[in-house]
Amino acid sequence: QVQLVESGGGLVQPGGSLRLSCVASGRSFRDAGMGWFRQAPGKEREFVAVSRRSGAVTRYADSVKGRFTLSRDSAKNTMYLQLNSLKPEDTAVYYCAADPAIITSSLTNPGAYDYWGQGTQVTVSS
Repeated sequence: QVQLVESGGGLVQPGGSLRLSCVASGRSFRDAGMGWFRQAPGKEREFVAVSRRSGAVTRYADSVKGRFTLSRDSAKNTMYLQLNSLKPEDTAVYYCAADPAIITSSLTNPGAYDYWGQGTQVTVSS
């Protein structure tokens, strides 16, 4: 049974940092597409950062470029998202997703992923 478990969310002041983790179990995702998505109240789920094949392809939403960094540790079957220079508009529930069969052109489409974590809340507020 495949499971994705996120952790690392919390309350942080504007300009602060957080590191999110997503631990996968049940199978290896070394060559799979994996990514981070977020959903704010009243908004649709949007892509934040995605990668394929442990970083061979990595993409970021324009709104987070230069501030967020996705990384993967294949040995630990874990994906991370380093969030720096956080803004109030980054407040959302952050989800990790994975799919072993996803094609590169679908990486940013949340509907293309089979496996999802339960989400971790990130709140940026003074």
